[in-house]
This record gives sequence, C-alpha cells and structure tokens, in this order.
Amino acid sequence: MFARVTRNTAAFTRAYATEASDAATRPRKTRPNLLTAIVLNRSPLLTRTPSPFERAFYAYQARIHRTMHNPFPYDFYFKQGSPLEVRFNIEERRRERRAFGAPFGTVKPEDRNEATDLMELSMRDEVDQSLPRIHEADTNNDLKNLNRKGQRNLYLMLRTQEDGKDVWRFPTGRVEKDELLHVAAIRRLDDECGRNMDTWVVSRNPIGVYHPPKPSIIDSEAKDVVFFYKAHILAGQVRPKESQYHDFAWLTKGEIRRTTDEEYWHGIKDMLSDS
Repeated sequence: MFARVTRNTAAFTRAYATEASDAATRPRKTRPNLLTAIVLNRSPLLTRTPSPFERAFYAYQARIHRTMHNPFPYDFYFKQGSPLEVRFNIEERRRERRAFGAPFGTVKPEDRNEATDLMELSMRDEVDQSLPRIHEADTNNDLKNLNRKGQRNLYLMLRTQEDGKDVWRFPTGRVEKDELLHVAAIRRLDDECGRNMDTWVVSRNPIGVYHPPKPSIIDSEAKDVVFFYKAHILAGQVRPKESQYHDFAWLTKGEIRRTTDEEYWHGIKDMLSDS
C-alpha cells in the first residue's frame, strides 16, 4: 500500500515538472499594441458629369415638359406694358430658343417696340450659363485645397516618418490604457489635425483593421493592430501637428494608390470609395 502511494506521488511529481518546464520554454504571448486611424473624407461637391446619352435624354425630357406644361399666367403677376412684363417675355423667349432652337423664341415684327428694344439692350450682357466644373485648385494642382476634384471623394493623407523613410498615412495614434477605441480616434483627430475643422465621426464601430508588418522577426515582440474609423469634414481645414507630420494632402483613391507603399495600400484600399 505504501509502495503504491509512493509510485503515484513520483508520477505526479514528474508530470508537474514536465508541465512547468513546458510552460517555461513556451513562448510568452504578448498583447498587441492598439492604434486607431481616421479616414477623414470630403464628400463630392458636384454631381457626376453626365454622359452624352444622358445629356440628350435630359434635354429631350425638358423639351417634352416645356411643351406640355401650362402657360405661366404672367398677366396676373405683371402689369400690362410694365418693364417687368417686358423683361419676363424676353427671358421666356430665350428659354424657348434654348429648348427648341431657332426659329423659336424670335420676336415677331408686330410685337417689337421701343420698350422691347431698350430692355434687350440692357440685358445684352446677361447670359444664363453654369459655372465651370473645374476649380482653380485643379488647374494649379493644389493638393491642399478642399475644392479640388469636386466630383470625387477626397481623403486626408499625412506625410510622416516611418523607419527613417517618408511615408503617407492616415492620421494614426496609440490607444491609451482603459480608453475606448472610438474615443481614442476622436482624440487623435483633434490632437494631430487641429481643432480648426468641423468633423463628424460616422460610427463607434471601426470600418476596417490593418496589421502593419514588423521589420523585426522576434515572435515575442508585440504586434501593432490599427483600427480605422470613418469621418467626414463639414467645414474648416486641417492643421497637422508639425512635430509629427511634414505635409498633408487631400487625395482621391487613385492618387492614394500612387502615393502609398504597396503593403499599406492593400490594407486600406477596400475602405475607400471608387467614385
């Protein structure tokens, strides 16, 4: 009986010693370094330029609408023979000519008088036309101007140093102890981009995650994990922290692809809009 207890005790001791030695030799797991990044977006300012087919379709619909609409009761709103009535009739003839082309909108000889001639002379320099869709910032290639590329989505990119190299990144920073991710993202946006902007963080949930590669090959070294949050700029302009960032630019998705390195691009490309 005593011999059997001794054998069981010895076996237990050997098993415990084996587990202890395995635990000592097993690589120790380290918690990853949590970071947050802000994908700050400027939404399109202009609608997309219509194709030739779309322009023809819209013009055709406008002509149909103008043909079938009820005539405007101008005699109810304007005194007969008043300058406002003359001006309205001239503008209406211009709209008619623009919709259907010549000879629509021409003045009949019996309807022409001195008041009409004087009003047409005063309205000679008044031309109804749309403003250009290409901004001065596009002509000058001003990457810091928020009015550039009015039909596209723009994203804020900051130039900083990583491993001794100049790289372009979204505003990124570490999460403090016991800090929520979305709170860290908002704080990071204010700290690194200044408070001269009116911004809106879309959600408390991240839109993506990125695992930056480590130059070191030590398995026990803590890895970095970056959580991305989407935000919109509504007014103002960014003023990045000069001690950390050297430059900034508002770029489209295609420009970001040409600016960033291949590894970073594959980690962020699905978070950006193609338009």
